[in-house]
Amino acid sequence: MMDKNEELGDFIEASGLLEYDPLLISKIYQKNPKRLLKRIWETLVPISLFLIGVGWDKITGLLNNPKKARERANEFSNLLVELGPAFIKAGQALSTRPDIVPKVLLEELAQLQDQLPGFNGELAMACLEEDLGIKAEKIFKYIDINPISAASLGQVHKAKLKNNDTVAVKIQRPGLREQITLDLYIVRNIFIWLKGNIWFIRSDLVALIDELGKRIFEEMDYINEANNAYKFKKFHENNDKIAIPKIYKEYTSRRVLVMEWIEGVKLTNINAVKNLGINPDEMINIGVNCSLKQLLEDGFFHADPHPGNLLALKDGRLCYLDFGMMSEVSRQSRTGLIKAVVHLVNKKFDKLSKDFVSLGFLNEDIDLEPIVPAFEKVFSKALELGVNKMDFKSVTDDLSGVMYRFPFKLPPYYALIIRSLITLEGIALSVDENFKILGAAYPYFARRLIEDSDPQLRNSLKEMVFDGKTFKWEKLENLITSASNQNDLNLENLIDKILDFLFSSNGGVLQEELVEAIILKIDSLSWGTIKKINNKLPQSIRYKTKDNEETRFLMEVKPIKEFINIIRNIPGYSNKLIIKKLPRLIKEKDARNMSIQIAKGVTEKSIVRLIRIAARGKK
Repeated sequence: MMDKNEELGDFIEASGLLEYDPLLISKIYQKNPKRLLKRIWETLVPISLFLIGVGWDKITGLLNNPKKARERANEFSNLLVELGPAFIKAGQALSTRPDIVPKVLLEELAQLQDQLPGFNGELAMACLEEDLGIKAEKIFKYIDINPISAASLGQVHKAKLKNNDTVAVKIQRPGLREQITLDLYIVRNIFIWLKGNIWFIRSDLVALIDELGKRIFEEMDYINEANNAYKFKKFHENNDKIAIPKIYKEYTSRRVLVMEWIEGVKLTNINAVKNLGINPDEMINIGVNCSLKQLLEDGFFHADPHPGNLLALKDGRLCYLDFGMMSEVSRQSRTGLIKAVVHLVNKKFDKLSKDFVSLGFLNEDIDLEPIVPAFEKVFSKALELGVNKMDFKSVTDDLSGVMYRFPFKLPPYYALIIRSLITLEGIALSVDENFKILGAAYPYFARRLIEDSDPQLRNSLKEMVFDGKTFKWEKLENLITSASNQNDLNLENLIDKILDFLFSSNGGVLQEELVEAIILKIDSLSWGTIKKINNKLPQSIRYKTKDNEETRFLMEVKPIKEFINIIRNIPGYSNKLIIKKLPRLIKEKDARNMSIQIAKGVTEKSIVRLIRIAARGKK
């Protein structure tokens, strides 16, 4: 009886843990090893038998056969499902870690699902009433005792509140927190042993399991999920294409979550989406743009956008569900990701390797010399097709090989980003077999690069459009054309942002080109025409012109003609818009200096011409 009480004490202590604390978990299970030993037997025996089999295959050479290697990887994936929620989550975490897991196992783990049979409905109702401290009939007019779906952490029931609102009620599996903490404790100690005894394991497996434990505890806290939903809704409240279900916080606890019932269809059900009168491609476009906004603007993103969590609604909106797995990306990391894309597009693999250091993938003291050619081998062939046609899955697979060979370490946010994008691409491919996530993402990158005033991104934009001191109009054209593919493009704002850049210190070289072009243009007309643009010079020598004369003259200057030619084909373009913006060219803060340079240049050319005329006259 004493043993039973001790075991129950462990159970209660573990159930009271609100945050992942490996030291406290160790203390709980070290006090009574009986339950621990029982679970170790249940887990380590099947794992050990599997590893013995893999070891034998390795010794006999069978593992060199791709088919056998695939069978073993699939067997391991199925074993994790049998072992329970913590092992399923661990497998899912490993599926985003190419620095730890070989490619074939990575692919099998990527397909790991956490769908499990539901638990008893009456037990679910008892859990609900225990957590909310009130009888179910006092909250609901009706609740279906049979779950409509079940996953590793909980299950969902359909219900109707007393006010007739139809809701989804998510109820956590009984004893889940206790089982999770025990399994995390076991796996963590296995990883501690592996780290100390297996020489070729370079990644910090203990840090991996601690990060996993932290995220699972966040997922198990439905109050945290409710707060995530509120935060996510706040970020997207001005987007009429995105829907987020209402959360009923008064009926939500750590193990019970009540939210608005959403009628919609999975994006992967193409016929059902079409039957709603909606273009599936449009839904995918909304999802891609929303995900990129989350990653690159908000820094708060949905890390689990699988088909069950993305629904197309009959009013044309895309609805996000399940906010248990969210993650954040710092401003510095968001900027770093965009800089890395610039270096990738420009094939600056030496700078790309340094980006991986600043993003936390590599230690600062690492020798980058052997990594640069590895990057070149991975990316060069893909870049020949252009960014819009790059196969994200193939590139990440090839990059996984590089990460496995060299001492890479993946930051937790990056692993979740990769998981998010691969999942999103998988959904999109079910709609369009030719879909390329990088092609869909590049217009967003281009627009951010043009519109973001962050000093680091201003420098990245300069890197993109300058080759040394030579301004490359074709690169600016590529960026603007890509950015114009955004559905909600504000062309006038885009032009303002480009002009902001061209007249910034970063665009100084272009200003020189503009000054030189204006000098040549004036000189070709006549020396006296300088009076028409010298509005920044003293009043005594300034010549007033009509706006249309000034605009007509500026539109003939080569750099401006180049700029107009680039944006002429963008939806929304009009000559009136350009005419409206051109006066900025002589009202910028640097225009006075430019005017003086122009006057000086034209004067010098005129004097040279007069000297030549005089010299010819003497002959």
